[in-house]
Amino acid sequence: MLFSSFIFIFCFLPIVLIGFYSSGAFSRTAGALWLILASFVFYGWWNPFFVILLVLSIAINFAISRLISATEDRPALQTWLLVGGVAFNLAALVYYKYLVAVLGFLHGWIQAVPAIDPIVMPLGISFFSFTQIGFLVDCKAGLAKERGLVNYVLFVTFFPHLIAGPILHNRDIMPQFAKEGIFRFSGANLSVGVTMFIIGLLKKTVFADPLSHLVSEGYASPDTLTLAAAWNLALCYSLQLYFDFSGYSDMAVGLARMMNVTFPMNFNSPYKAQSVIDYWRRWHITLTDFLTAYLYTPIALAVMRSRARRRVGINRAAQQTVMGFASMIALPLAVTMGLAGAWHGSGLTFLIFGLSHAIFLMINHAWRLLRPGERAATWPAIAGRVVLTYGAVLFASIFFRAPSVGAALSVLTGMAGGHGIVGPGGIVGSLRSIGGATHVLWMIGLYAIVWALPNSQQIMHAADPVLCPVDPPAWRRLAWSQSVPASLAAGIAAGIAVIALGGTTEFLYFQF
Repeated sequence: MLFSSFIFIFCFLPIVLIGFYSSGAFSRTAGALWLILASFVFYGWWNPFFVILLVLSIAINFAISRLISATEDRPALQTWLLVGGVAFNLAALVYYKYLVAVLGFLHGWIQAVPAIDPIVMPLGISFFSFTQIGFLVDCKAGLAKERGLVNYVLFVTFFPHLIAGPILHNRDIMPQFAKEGIFRFSGANLSVGVTMFIIGLLKKTVFADPLSHLVSEGYASPDTLTLAAAWNLALCYSLQLYFDFSGYSDMAVGLARMMNVTFPMNFNSPYKAQSVIDYWRRWHITLTDFLTAYLYTPIALAVMRSRARRRVGINRAAQQTVMGFASMIALPLAVTMGLAGAWHGSGLTFLIFGLSHAIFLMINHAWRLLRPGERAATWPAIAGRVVLTYGAVLFASIFFRAPSVGAALSVLTGMAGGHGIVGPGGIVGSLRSIGGATHVLWMIGLYAIVWALPNSQQIMHAADPVLCPVDPPAWRRLAWSQSVPASLAAGIAAGIAVIALGGTTEFLYFQF
């Protein structure tokens, strides 16, 4: 069931909201059980069989979390229980996401290794696995709150985040469900949630989905792309991915807020980033935070401790040396971003995507080490940094989308003019091949939205839409308020988005 589908918007969601407020009037437990039931229905809509897998994953992780909590006086055993829990979740990911690809690769070299048929991957397995890994780590650290079974199941299955994030922490979400009045109707929260949902729905159905067929057609025949067509393909996909994931993030925030829950920010105008470091602080923020906390930082600290034991420097001057930079910065980045790429998929294209970003981040860190100080704040300097960062992101996104490395290289060749500068019919023919003047104007409009307008959180600044401070929009007239003009604008946007529902497609992050 898609957030951007008729059955979700006009059937599932109203029933869930009515049941949420009605059952919560009896007790918190009744309200929680209603949400759990609704979340299992939502998850099982695609394939009911995978509900069994989700229940099994929750049961095993909950049992391990209880054992971790019960062995606080035995830290060594706690550590082994944590390792076992993490290994269980990673084993499930490996089986569903990578086993077929790995065996297929080995079969090509060693005939004795059997190749197996493709395995249907459960939706959201990467997200609910990472969510539960984070919970186990928090349990060991004593940070997890509300550890009861009902609370835990609700934390994992809460449908606004179940399929494509954000990756939640129990300590951020469950205290909200423990608040007095959480299940009571709130007109203010419903208004904020509906507005955020409408903004996200508009992004998905009107901005992202119309680009999907152009992207699919382009990647179906990358060897035929001339200069204009190849650039158009790359730009179309970057915008499709942007508005698709941004739209999902807004809808998830809006849905949670309708039920009086505030989610963490997961998307913050990443194409406005002035460096690749800044980009990863803005794109899929909860994934970046997860990888930083549980992968990058432990690796970097282990390297620094090793250097300290050997009485080798770990300060800024040491990081500026070749070996210091390689061990303290380059190595943790390569491992973290390589695994981040692999987390998205099993193909070599995803690994190249991750390692490309690792290289960009290394260059970014090296530049900051060698050129410390304030950056120029003039508009030309800012625009230059934004365009340079976007170019790096655009390059990596080609591998992110391409069905094979060969297809990605064909697109890059086309962008360099390797398949011809203009197509049949000269410049006019090339313009026609990318959709004509109307398409060009539409693309310009989309980039104006990306780079010139405030994002959803800034528009909704007055309502504190996410679990962190948000800057207000520079142009205050674009700020949301509970007023007739704002309601009218939301109603018009909702009407446009609903009209466009017929051509909606799956969210891109559903496949990860």
